[in-house]
Amino acid sequence: MTTFAELHRGEAPLLLPNAWDHASAGALAAEGFRAVGTTSLGVAAAVGLPDGASATRDETLRLGLALGSGPYLLSVDAEDGYSEDPEEVGEFARELVAVGAVGINLEDGLGSSALHAAKIAAVKAAAPGLFVNARTDTYWLGEGDTDTRARLDAYQQAGADGVFVPGLTEPREIAALVKHLDVPLNILYDPTGPTLPHLADLGVRRVSLGSLLYRRALGAALQTALEIREGHTPRGAVPSYGAVDALSRRGDVTHSDET
Repeated sequence: MTTFAELHRGEAPLLLPNAWDHASAGALAAEGFRAVGTTSLGVAAAVGLPDGASATRDETLRLGLALGSGPYLLSVDAEDGYSEDPEEVGEFARELVAVGAVGINLEDGLGSSALHAAKIAAVKAAAPGLFVNARTDTYWLGEGDTDTRARLDAYQQAGADGVFVPGLTEPREIAALVKHLDVPLNILYDPTGPTLPHLADLGVRRVSLGSLLYRRALGAALQTALEIREGHTPRGAVPSYGAVDALSRRGDVTHSDET
């Protein structure tokens, strides 16, 4: 069986869609996605908590438990690890492995790079086989390439298996960063940025969809409700009741005439 790390070394970049519940993960797997990530925004929004505030540790672990036995490799978005204590972050990583996760995404939030490196090292000590994707927010929260390379160098040295720079979309900067790194570069897909084939040509090894699928699903739900209210027939593909029910029962996607 192909490992999660090996998916970062294939002929094409690993396209990692991000699920927010059992049904969304199962539907993606049924379409051939060999690995699925989680989205912290989807987890937080589902329970009415803020994203990126270290408020959803328990909810994230519960989602990991629900998805960890699925027919796909699971990587969990764990925000900043839900603690400033590296040992606690390491313990959370151990819990994720216990429920079946093979990867974890940890973000620095533009905080101390030394602390983030310590968290990465603690995770690798507690769960050596867990693929650590170390995220820096220099582009996502900051003003661009201020100390991106210095941060990523520290994370590589701490044991990160891959690094993630959401918000970086300029092709020349992506290509230069790929040449600088010793580990796979993960880029967040942006509909206004480079296409997947272009990112592949630049040397990107992993492309995440982040919260995009969740937000588009919410947008489609709102559009459907508004179209019905206005007397129109809703447009777009809709899974059948039976197909979604099968996913909820941890089954495979099936075709059904139920509505």
